Amino acid sequence: MSGRRRTNHLDAEREGDTDAVVALHEEVDATCAPLRALHEERLQCRLGCTACCIDDLTVFEVEAERIRGAHAELLEHGTPHPPGACAFLGDGGECRIYASRPYVCRTQGLPLRWWVEDGAGEIVERRSICELNEAGPPIETLADDACWLIGPVEDRLIRLQAERDGEGTTRIALRNLFRQSSATEPDGE
Repeated sequence: MSGRRRTNHLDAEREGDTDAVVALHEEVDATCAPLRALHEERLQCRLGCTACCIDDLTVFEVEAERIRGAHAELLEHGTPHPPGACAFLGDGGECRIYASRPYVCRTQGLPLRWWVEDGAGEIVERRSICELNEAGPPIETLADDACWLIGPVEDRLIRLQAERDGEGTTRIALRNLFRQSSATEPDGE
């Protein structure tokens, strides 16, 4: 009986984690909406564009749990997209988990900015955008609030992960969520 209670407790804990991830994803979507509107003319992101849908994406376990819960049938019986592109791409270039896609997929295409330490130990800003979205003003000239700042949401995901398992760095490859993932992985992985 205590094992059953423990399982129920763990299930409830995971459900709470999933709720927190859903809320975070909704917040990211709401925050990204004005950026998407601002950059509407330059963004080429749409159904069928798969430039950012790369094969080696990893997510925090708390995000993987959301995907597992929402797409159990697909993960158990479906086939991942062939290696070279995201495992969740459909035959028509659609995302098969779009509603529950991870954070990294929610900000793709937008002008991104982040802070890094350079070789001299100085903290410097870096910016990037998908090469398909480069048309328009150079991203270096955009106001800070016209770019998505990488870091704060990742920090929140790390905290959620740490609350769950005591470590905030556990990540899983999206391809590995599929039951059949090992049969389609490239050699040497």
